[in-house]
Amino acid sequence: MTWEYALIGLVVGIIIGAVAMRFGNKKLREQRSLQYELEKSKAELADYRKELTNHFAHSAELLDNMARDYRQLYQHMAKGSNDLLPDLPGEKNPFAYQLTESEADNDQVPVQMPCDYPDSAYGLLRGDRATK
Repeated sequence: MTWEYALIGLVVGIIIGAVAMRFGNKKLREQRSLQYELEKSKAELADYRKELTNHFAHSAELLDNMARDYRQLYQHMAKGSNDLLPDLPGEKNPFAYQLTESEADNDQVPVQMPCDYPDSAYGLLRGDRATK
């Protein structure tokens, strides 16, 4: 009978010790707290990324609408300028450049790039040498 009491006492002691360790361990509580904060931070980051993606998608849509409206306005002004001022020379007309249909559909306006070198060669690159 004493072995039975000893065995029951040992089992009860192990259970009480396990429960005390489980709920009384400060490090385990800190670990759970940190795990909760980590999960909360991950959720906030995911929400922020989603919000940021939506923001940039909406901004891109607004910029696309603005570019389309700008092209329509420019075409309207160019047509009005040509219709109302037909005798105005091209260099005096601020809307002399007409957008073609393909350029109107394209998001990029053609730009005339400045040349960083002269059209004719001079100096060492010239075919005939001035100095002999």
